[in-house]
Amino acid sequence: MSAKNTDMRTPLAKVRGLGSAREGTGHFWRQRLTAIANIPLILFFTGFLIALNGAGYAQVRAALANPFVALVMALVLISPLYHMRIGMQVIIEDYVHGEGMKLALIALNTFFTIAVGVASLFALLKLAFGG
Repeated sequence: MSAKNTDMRTPLAKVRGLGSAREGTGHFWRQRLTAIANIPLILFFTGFLIALNGAGYAQVRAALANPFVALVMALVLISPLYHMRIGMQVIIEDYVHGEGMKLALIALNTFFTIAVGVASLFALLKLAFGG
């Protein structure tokens, strides 16, 4: 009997923890949940854009000053950005084979998402609070 045939683990034990980042199932579910959450958020955002089409700066600021609208718009920013970060991380882990490059790209992916999120939330809050 060869050494590779002596693995006594169950099929479940063989599968657990073998994803590219050792958390494939977590990424899978977070990706699906954010995709589902993005549907009503993007519908709200589209309706908001249609409702304020042609409106002036003051009217848009007044709409964003509503706490409910500002909160949903913040979610419109955060959820797709998180969804994007997860998706890009999975692509990087699957298709970039050098460990150093993979680590650098995952870090850049995270920093890019945070930078875009912070800048977007800052702009939203500045508009909502009358900046």
